[in-house]
Amino acid sequence: MAIPAQPNVKLSNAPDYRESYANSVQMRVNVWDFFLVFGTLQQQTENQVEIRNFQGIYLSPQQAKALLGLLQQNVSGYETAFGEIKLDPRMAPAGPVH
Repeated sequence: MAIPAQPNVKLSNAPDYRESYANSVQMRVNVWDFFLVFGTLQQQTENQVEIRNFQGIYLSPQQAKALLGLLQQNVSGYETAFGEIKLDPRMAPAGPVH
């Protein structure tokens, strides 16, 4: 089976397009979609963290998998250039998946 030729893609920004910084991403998954909630995390005290969510994005399972591939490729390239990205072990995913 032949792979179809890639179409020409034109990128444009919608009138409500915006760019923001997020250091918090939460995810909810169901059979139909993935829901990503982006926010900013601020640690008020050693025991108090506040997360202010500012954007929720729904992705189809296919788009979520495509995003996973892009993230894997780009994180790998980043680590090749700058070294391993260390994660705080306290921030490991935990809890039930719904």
